[in-house]
Amino acid sequence: MKRKIAIYGKGGIGKSTTTSNLSAALAGKNYRVMQIGCDPKADSTKNLMGGRRIPTVLEQIKEKGEDIRLEDIVFEGYGGVLCVESGGPTPGVGCAGRGIISAFEQLESLHAFQVYEPDIVIYDVLGDVVCGGFAMPIRGGYAREVYIVSSGEMMSLYAANNIATAIRGFGRRGYARLQGLILNAKNIENEEAIVNEALKEIGTQMVQYVPRSPDIQAAEAKGGTVFETLEDSPMKEVYNALADKILAMEERNE
Repeated sequence: MKRKIAIYGKGGIGKSTTTSNLSAALAGKNYRVMQIGCDPKADSTKNLMGGRRIPTVLEQIKEKGEDIRLEDIVFEGYGGVLCVESGGPTPGVGCAGRGIISAFEQLESLHAFQVYEPDIVIYDVLGDVVCGGFAMPIRGGYAREVYIVSSGEMMSLYAANNIATAIRGFGRRGYARLQGLILNAKNIENEEAIVNEALKEIGTQMVQYVPRSPDIQAAEAKGGTVFETLEDSPMKEVYNALADKILAMEERNE
C-alpha cells in the first residue's frame, strides 16, 4: 500500500462528494483505490456504486458473525474503486465511534489490505468531533496523511481548526500529518480571501479550490461521480488537478 489518506470535514460540507470524485480521478490514473466511509450515515461510497447503498461492516458483523467474509463488506464500484462502509449503531443507541473501531478491526482480521493490495486507501471521516473512533484513522496509524474539506463558512472553518489541532496533537506522537485544506466553495462573498486568512491560523495550505457547480448535483442525481455521468464536465479537470496535487505531495514528503 503506497498511500494512506484520511479526509476530514464538518458534516454536510461535501466531503463525501469530494472524496468519491477524488477516488474516481485516481482510479482513472490507474491506481487501485479503496475508499472507506467512516460515517454512521454510510453514504460515502454511493456515488461510486451507482447510487446504491452497500451493506455496512457493522450490519454484516451483526448478521453473519464469525462467518463474515471480505466479499460481504468490500464492493467494487466505478473504475474498480473498492468500496467499504463502516456503518454505525441505531441512532440514539451505542457509540458511532466504537462502530468505526469495530469495522477497522474486522477489516484487519480478514486481511483486507493484504488481499486487495490497494495503492491508495482513503478514509472519509466525519469531522465535527475528532474523538474516539473518529480519530481512529489518524490515531491508530491507519492514515499517514490528512486533508480537510472546508468552505469559507465560519462553522466549517471552526471545525477545520479543531481537526487541525487534533492532528497536530497526534502528529507529535508520530502519527498522521496535515497536508492541507480543500476549499469546497459555497459562493459566499470573498470566500477565498476568508479561507486564506483562516489558513494562517490553522497553519496549513490550500491544496485545491473546488468551485461550486451544478454539475455535482446533476451527477449525484444520476447516482454517480462527474467522471461516470457527465462526459464534458469541467469539474473533471478540478478533481484531476486535486488528484495530481495529492500524488505530488508524496514526493515533497519523502
